[in-house]
Amino acid sequence: MLVPGAPGPASTAHFVLRTALAFALTWLNPFFAVYACVGYFDAVHLLPRRLSHPGLLVVAVTMAGSQSGGLPPASPVQWLVFGGLFALNACLVVGFSHLAVKDAEKAAERAATIAELGRANRRLEQALAENAALQAQLLLQAREAGVADERRRLAAEIHDTIAQGLTGVVTQLQAASAAPDRDRAETHLRRAADLARHSLGEARRSVRNLSPVALEHDALPDALRKTVEEWAERTGVDTRFTVTGTEAPLHDEVAATLLRIAQEALSNTARHSGAARAGVTLSYMGDEITLDVRDDGRGFDPLARPERDGDGGGFGLDGMRARAERLTGTVTVETAPGEGTAVSARVPLATP
Repeated sequence: MLVPGAPGPASTAHFVLRTALAFALTWLNPFFAVYACVGYFDAVHLLPRRLSHPGLLVVAVTMAGSQSGGLPPASPVQWLVFGGLFALNACLVVGFSHLAVKDAEKAAERAATIAELGRANRRLEQALAENAALQAQLLLQAREAGVADERRRLAAEIHDTIAQGLTGVVTQLQAASAAPDRDRAETHLRRAADLARHSLGEARRSVRNLSPVALEHDALPDALRKTVEEWAERTGVDTRFTVTGTEAPLHDEVAATLLRIAQEALSNTARHSGAARAGVTLSYMGDEITLDVRDDGRGFDPLARPERDGDGGGFGLDGMRARAERLTGTVTVETAPGEGTAVSARVPLATP
């Protein structure tokens, strides 16, 4: 397709020769102007931009001569008619050529736009294909993350229920075997049986992803108070429980998380600290809730914690942190050898 600005020497020579021939033939006979008028239609395509208007004016001279009665004009009147017709033809061809150039430019712009849209569509199709592949990968990763999170949950629940319960059972059985009389021994045996039944129930609830049994009928403060009292009676550690701030209803997962952290912190105190006194404080602090568990035991060096072993050494703190992080919370530990231990858990105060 010929477009403005694309002509070359050959097309220019063709236009010049044809226009000269048409002028000569029209000079001989005005009817040959039919051949000359072709120049109106292809001057813009055959001539360079700077020569297109002069070429059109030459064609206008030929056409005006034919329309005025032939070339050359034979009288002054014919010259006047020739001048008027030339001016009319010149205005028409220049105007139409300008419109033709504009139409050609718009056509070129439309073609470029269509081409760009085609490229954009291809890029979009490629992006959609990549997004589909990425979505499939994300779904796979989410499924794997869900499986891993469920494994961690079950591991933490087993540690917080079965492991703690069995530890308590072993402690009570040891106390029963060392009891000075039968009544004292039977008391420890009953406690061991109660702990075993309680741990079995907690294990079943954990498998079903239910809340701890202590929260089934009580809110978190009451459940913590009973847990602290039972733990103090079982271990013989003088323990106080305090609630500060204005109590507010909690989401089940928040309450279960704080109860499990408190149970784990108390279990660590009983197993490792040798404390004589302990304190548990639940604080409602505006948009967050804080649980503090303190004891006056032997403490430890937090930078030299023991590796995980068969007794769960090193697992409890990691489990507490993992539970809090699932609720965008934190667990901090302040301790030093001979200075006791303070565990503080802070989570957002999510309401049901």
